[in-house]
Amino acid sequence: MATPHVIDTYLDTLAGRLPADVVAELADGLGEAYDHHRRRGLDPEQAAVAALTEFGPPHEVIAAFADMAPGRRVARTLLATGPVVGGCWAATLLTTGLWPTLPGAAHAILPLVLLAVITLLVVAWRGAYRRIRTAAIAATVGIVLIDATALTTLVLLAPTVALLPTAAAAASAGRIALALRALPQLRTTST
Repeated sequence: MATPHVIDTYLDTLAGRLPADVVAELADGLGEAYDHHRRRGLDPEQAAVAALTEFGPPHEVIAAFADMAPGRRVARTLLATGPVVGGCWAATLLTTGLWPTLPGAAHAILPLVLLAVITLLVVAWRGAYRRIRTAAIAATVGIVLIDATALTTLVLLAPTVALLPTAAAAASAGRIALALRALPQLRTTST
């Protein structure tokens, strides 16, 4: 049986913003809703409108899928922990005297890398569905590299063990564990 034009248009709108497998699943559900309304005696156009009403406007469906995306949750978590971990490291670098001992290139590169990772996290948190996964993976890898570099720098260059550097190291280690646990799930999500 042919699908009414309004359903095809609806699915075309979703197809432009969601992965094909997600749209196929939504099409199946929409088809079932349509068939249900036809069995209730509605004509094809009325059944199509009733089914679409149940599903909601395309922008709401797209937003709901984006809100549930694992990359969005990971981005929110990393953005929320960023200021605390970053503050610990900034205080550690300044109070231990490590900052001046770092190569000059590190002074220029670190802010650029941080800015890139924060930008990717914001894209994963607020961006379009198709960008969430890629941005979240890149940002998560960036976080792991930043935190691993900070830990390595601390181990190699710190003059003594103190409370603040230990707190920064623990925060980074926790964030690395979170990121590494999230990466496999991010890699297997639909795009």
